[in-house]
Amino acid sequence: MPTIAEVQEELIEEFAFFDDWMDRYRYIIDLGRNLTEFPADKQTDAYKVRGCQSQVWFYAQPLDGGKLHFLATSDAHIVSGLIAILLRIYSDRTPQEILETKPDFVAAIGLDEHLSPTRNNGLHAMLTRIFAEAKAAAAAA
Repeated sequence: MPTIAEVQEELIEEFAFFDDWMDRYRYIIDLGRNLTEFPADKQTDAYKVRGCQSQVWFYAQPLDGGKLHFLATSDAHIVSGLIAILLRIYSDRTPQEILETKPDFVAAIGLDEHLSPTRNNGLHAMLTRIFAEAKAAAAAA
């Protein structure tokens, strides 16, 4: 399995293929169409991500070997694509791997400059949740 840094680099290279942001947005939306189905019993306030304008639910599932598997969903297409990117990078990793790797892809791809302020806040709220889950899992280990 490639490292988080390697997956981030793959994403940066993929986004470099697109000439403009309309194509990048289409790609983000396409990524979101492939999300794993989110459990209906987890679509509750306990799993809702605060700070997102759209509805986002996020669930961290511990796996054998100390890794964390993340599931998430949204009612918005672009946000679903952002979720797909985050899951591709951080899901099925150890808490230590997650905590040691900064989300450099956000600036490298240009998401921080091209997302609306509310979507940017939502992206950072999801990243905060991923790092919080990793920190809690590391402390419990």
